[in-house]
This record gives sequence, C-alpha cells and structure tokens, in this order.
Amino acid sequence: MKVRLTKEFHFEASHRLDHLPIDHPCHQLHGHGYRVAVEVYGEVDSQTGFLIDYADLKRIVSPIVAQLDHQHLNEIEGLTLTTAEHIAAWLWRKIKPQLPILSRITIYETATTRCEYTGE
Repeated sequence: MKVRLTKEFHFEASHRLDHLPIDHPCHQLHGHGYRVAVEVYGEVDSQTGFLIDYADLKRIVSPIVAQLDHQHLNEIEGLTLTTAEHIAAWLWRKIKPQLPILSRITIYETATTRCEYTGE
C-alpha cells in the first residue's frame, strides 16, 4: 500500500525582495509567519504499519526549518532570492538528501498564499 503523509512546521522570518521596484510593497523590509508542509510518499512498511514515523520526520526536518526561524532570510547562505518559490527549493535541497521519500514542500507565506515545490 502506498500513501502520502504530511507534517507541518512553522517559522517566523523577515525578508525583502530587493530586485523588485522600490514602490513594490515586497521591496520593503517585512516579515511572515511561514507554514511549511512536508509531504512524503511511498510504500507502507508491513512490519511497522508506517511509511515513516512522524517522530523521525520531525527529527529530520525540524533542525533545517529552525535555520530559518527568526532570521532575516536575505542573509541565509544559499538562499539567493527570498520568494516563497526559492524558500521551497532551498528547503528541498536541504531535506531531500536525508529524506529520499520527500515528494512535496508547500510554503504558506500567508493564510491565503502558498507555493508547492516537487523538486522539478
């Protein structure tokens, strides 16, 4: 049996999109309370009944998300642009080597806006 599991994480951070025109609201320094949904996909283990233990998922992902928490994203190494699209890709590059069954990262920048990234 194959399943998809999702666990959510949160971080607070500031950023600015310096490459946008000065009159664009996102050019100004601002912050978000980000929500990150980490989705994994694969075969359920017949012995444990799990695809992955949620505790193991948390152990892998939490330290990576913590690198962004209460930071100014423009100063994070390897995060060249601080759009939701690039934050999702940055997280993917950090998480995927430790979590091969990673299938999707979803970044919620606000309650009504999100970006989904599947490694493509």
